[in-house]
This record gives sequence, structure tokens and C-alpha cells, in this order.
Amino acid sequence: MSRTLFIQIHLYLSAFFSVAVILVATSGGLYLLGQKGSLETTRVAVLPSAATLVAEPTKANVLTVLAQAGVSDFDFDYVKDRGTILQTRPTSRPYYQLTVLGEAVEVDYVVPSLQKRMMELHMGHGPSKYRLYQQLFAGGMLFIIVSGLWLGLSSPRLRNPTAVAAGSGLLLFALLALL
Repeated sequence: MSRTLFIQIHLYLSAFFSVAVILVATSGGLYLLGQKGSLETTRVAVLPSAATLVAEPTKANVLTVLAQAGVSDFDFDYVKDRGTILQTRPTSRPYYQLTVLGEAVEVDYVVPSLQKRMMELHMGHGPSKYRLYQQLFAGGMLFIIVSGLWLGLSSPRLRNPTAVAAGSGLLLFALLALL
């Protein structure tokens, strides 16, 4: 593969994934600054004897409980089991949460704020197709970083500055993250 083609692939992948990088950096940065987003929760129903249905948290059982609560037109990818709490996924959009209280089940409709939605996407709690995109994004970012490092180290003019920058980054990471 020629150096020119390698640079073009590096450039186009960088441009293609730039929106995802901005999402991850913005949502993660805001989260670290204490802006974690919010959830607006509305109680839909309390079902007195639905605990046996959610004892096995399958999509079919959750759909049955939602139907008993009067929810009939809601679609979701899968169910996240958190012990006594079940969540329909993805949680990057409005979802239902079922909370088991003895034999009763509380059914809540949850609407995340924009920041909370971005964090849910950041953490991989988006739709199944988006999660596939995130896997491609991870591979693309690895290629972008490694190819950028290789391109810098293979250029006589850029070799020293690239080595200093990479070494400094490694040293700072090791000091802050590993010690």
C-alpha cells in the first residue's frame, strides 16, 4: 500500500468518525464536569401480581407486563436485568423500567435528557445497529491512531516530534492511570 493511499484512508476515516469522536468527547467531558443528565420518570402502573412474569426477564414476559399496564405499541431491542429492576433497551431513547416490589411490579416510563441520551450512547446502551456502528468506530479509531503514529514515525521530518509526543503521552498515561 502506498504512503499516499495510507494517508487518504487515515484522512477519510478521521472525517467519517469525527461526529462520533465529538459525541464521545462532549458527553464524557460533561459527565466528568458533573453534568450527568437527568431522567423524567412517569409512573404508568403498579401491578399487584406480576412478579412471576418478570422473574424470568425475557422480552416476551416484559411485553406481557407492559400490556397489562396498558402499553401496547412499544418496541425495544432487549431487556437489561438489574436484579429487582428491569429496563427495556436501548436507554438512549424513552424506555420502560419495571421494579419488582415483593409480588407487585411498578411500571415507569422514563425519558432521558439530551445529555443522558448522549451518555447512554457513549456507554454502549444504544440501539443494536448503533452498537454495531460503535464496534466499527472502535476498529476505525484504532486504525486512525496507529496509522497516524506510523505515518509520523516513518517520516524523517516528523519522526522526532512524533516520538516525543507519543512518549510524553505514554508517560503521562502511565503516571496518571497506572500509579
